[in-house]
Amino acid sequence: MSDLRSDVSHSARVWNYWLGGTDHYPVDKEVGDQILSFVPALPRSAVADRRFLARAVRYLAGEAGIRQFLDVGSGLPTADNTHEVAQRVAPEARIVYVDNDPLVLAHAHALLTSTPEGATAYVEADVRDPEAILREAARTLDLDRPVAISMLGVLNFVLDTDEAAAIVRRLLDAVPSGSHLVVSHPTTEVDGEAMAAAVEYWNGQGSAPMTLRARADLIRLLDPVELLEPGVVTCSRWRPDEAAADIVDVTHFAGVGRKP
Repeated sequence: MSDLRSDVSHSARVWNYWLGGTDHYPVDKEVGDQILSFVPALPRSAVADRRFLARAVRYLAGEAGIRQFLDVGSGLPTADNTHEVAQRVAPEARIVYVDNDPLVLAHAHALLTSTPEGATAYVEADVRDPEAILREAARTLDLDRPVAISMLGVLNFVLDTDEAAAIVRRLLDAVPSGSHLVVSHPTTEVDGEAMAAAVEYWNGQGSAPMTLRARADLIRLLDPVELLEPGVVTCSRWRPDEAAADIVDVTHFAGVGRKP
């Protein structure tokens, strides 16, 4: 297990701060506030991203009939975690969470509890090690049956787009037709200059470096799957519950696709 660092900010804890949670350290609040000085609307993106996840999982467990979920880069538990949304629809659903932060690990074991019919498990692994992810996930999931792989706000920590695309392909190669891929990613499409400044600050203060990508890059990452409507869009506009007039574009874009 990696060392628990309270003196260096971590993306999962900053995200938790923006979502109004309490599972963060003073350094995370300090860094989070500094980033908000560049992009004040980022908490709105954080909320929209979580709501997108809930809508996507609800669709996958419902209309698509998926019963297995691999949540890579799960972050700290908050409201409507993947297993909660999936098991409300299908109590027998099985979910594996993947992250590489010890604080996330501790909270996951304490809070991510399954229904009696289903299962949840936690894997400590890095997104850059898909073999380890698959090996450990196979202890809980049947990889011969369809799996929904979600990668929200994690591929941005793989700086090289070729490497990110290769990771996506490797994970998808291990699961059968009918599996799905769910991706969200911070982009240059909304508040591009401000987002670039925020990322430059983030990368300069000692945390895991990240990158922004354009919509075309995200389409490339989703290339192995058949994109569902409405394609790759700002995550607030992926099959929203509210009226179009009430939707605000956010800095994270998202897409969902089905492996043919």
